[in-house]
Amino acid sequence: MRREIAKIAIEKLVGDGRIHPTRIEDAVEYAKTEVNNKIKEAGEAAIYDVGVAGLDPKLIQVLGRLRYRTSFGQNALLHSLEVAHLSGALAAELGADVALAKKAGLLHDIGKAIDHDIQGTHVEIGIKILQKFGIAKEVIDVMKSHHEDYPFESPESVIIAAADAISASRPGARKDTLEDYLKRLNELEEVANSFEGVEKTWAIQAGREIRVFVKPDKLDDLGAIKLSREIADKIEKELKYPGEIKVNVIRETRATEIAR
Repeated sequence: MRREIAKIAIEKLVGDGRIHPTRIEDAVEYAKTEVNNKIKEAGEAAIYDVGVAGLDPKLIQVLGRLRYRTSFGQNALLHSLEVAHLSGALAAELGADVALAKKAGLLHDIGKAIDHDIQGTHVEIGIKILQKFGIAKEVIDVMKSHHEDYPFESPESVIIAAADAISASRPGARKDTLEDYLKRLNELEEVANSFEGVEKTWAIQAGREIRVFVKPDKLDDLGAIKLSREIADKIEKELKYPGEIKVNVIRETRATEIAR
C-alpha cells in the first residue's frame, strides 16, 4: 500500500510540475484517498464476484487491502477469489455446502491484509478479524484449517485446503523474485545495523550497494574505514548473493549557525 501511495503521489507531482514540501503533503493525502477508494472498490467487486452478501463494510475494506498484498509474487486478492471459486466447484461436485465453501474460501487469507502490522500468523490474525466482525463460527472453523494448524472438522475445511493448494501450485501462480529481493535488502541492512556506532543504513542499487551512516561522535575516520571492512567481511561470511556488494561508510560532521 505504501508503494502504491508513493507511486500515485510521485505521478501527481511530476504531472503538476511543482515539487515542494506543501505540494508533496497534498499529493500524499490525495494518493491515500485514491488508494482507500481502490481498496473499497476491490473489496466490493470481490464479494460481488463470489456472491457473498451481508459482510460488514469495514470487513469488505480489509478484504480489499489484499489487492496490495502478494505472497511469493501471487496477488493475495486474486488468490482468494480463485480459492473461493475452486472451493465452490469442489463442494458442488462432492455434495458439500457450496455457499459455506465459497465464503470461507474468499476469507481464508484475510489475516494477510494486516499481518505486517500485527504479530502472529495470518491464520490467527484472520480468526480474530472474522470473530470481531461477527462472522459465523462455522465459516471460521472451515477457513482456519487450510494450513493444517487446526484439525479438519468438516468436508468443507478439507475442500478449502485443497483449493488453496491448487491455486498456489498452478503453473505461473507464484514466483519468489520480489520476496527474495526484499529479503536481500533487509538482510544487508540488518548486517550493517548490527555494528556499534551505526546510525542508519540504506541498501540501494537493487542490493548491489549499501550506504552506512555512522555517528561521528562514536567513530573517527580510521574507525569508519575499519568498519567498512568488517561489514564487508560479515556480508561475505553470512549472506549469499550474486556479484559484488559495495560497502560505503559515511561519516560527516555538520555545523549549523544562524546569522541574524
